[in-house]
Amino acid sequence: MKKTTQEAILPVLLILFAAPGCRQATLPAASARAAAEAPIKAAATPSDMAHIPGGTFAMGTDDGFPFEGPVHTVTIKPFLLDKHEVTVAAFGRFVKSTGYKTEAEKFGWGGVFDPPLGTWTKGDGADWRYPDGPQRPAARADEPVTQVSYADAAAYARWAGKRLPTEAEWEFAARGGSKNALFPWGSDLEPGGKPVANWWQGTFPDKNTVKDGYLRRAPVGRFVPNGYGLRDMGGNVWEWCSDWYDPDYYARSPKANPPGPTQGQERVIRGGSWMCSLNYCRGFRVAARSQSAPDSGLNNLGFRCAKNP
Repeated sequence: MKKTTQEAILPVLLILFAAPGCRQATLPAASARAAAEAPIKAAATPSDMAHIPGGTFAMGTDDGFPFEGPVHTVTIKPFLLDKHEVTVAAFGRFVKSTGYKTEAEKFGWGGVFDPPLGTWTKGDGADWRYPDGPQRPAARADEPVTQVSYADAAAYARWAGKRLPTEAEWEFAARGGSKNALFPWGSDLEPGGKPVANWWQGTFPDKNTVKDGYLRRAPVGRFVPNGYGLRDMGGNVWEWCSDWYDPDYYARSPKANPPGPTQGQERVIRGGSWMCSLNYCRGFRVAARSQSAPDSGLNNLGFRCAKNP
């Protein structure tokens, strides 16, 4: 159990009872004063999370889709964010520990985009273990878990002692401390002529040159981190945020720590996926936003978790 500040310094301030009937002894005044004034260490950031310092930034864009603007000033408190998307292995530990059953498993199917077919299909039997359907190979342990709904992602986050990030937190983190970058890795789509994220090179959905090395999902952490040490903030899989989606929310968004609308029909997703290309969605931009029904299970939609420091 996590100790409060008072509990943490209690052994220093008091000589604890050694046995029933023992009388409490007090510290000398000087020692008690020194103990009370001693600095308290902050908890270390977990190794799988990055500390996001918080700050003020210009959220959104006026050069994208109408629902990605207007640009507005937002201030974010410091928080922690997973360095990469939650993996199949991590989600498997959650399922093993709790016996949790995802919505796709309950429905008996999930949305599957098949690159060879170039179209979406109703993937009977598709779930987090077999995101492309049981006729395809099982998901690799180190790839981002997909075919998880908003409720599935939120359940995992609670189990892990975390939460889903807000849309504003997600965008602030994706920018990596840069004010003007178009992508999490900078303003050049292919630095040095080489893709630095998993997205669809070519013309979607007809041709993918697989220049980045991956036809579908890539193992997490294979590409360069942004300025905050976060990987795969652009491409690979879309990521659930905690906000309800409203295309006009930016026009009335609070200036500090916006939580999103109080209700809606769909939830915000961020970051784009392996299916995003220059001719389709361009979701790997830091200001790009999209949405999906909360019960969606798709083979290009996953999540990462946040936590209060």
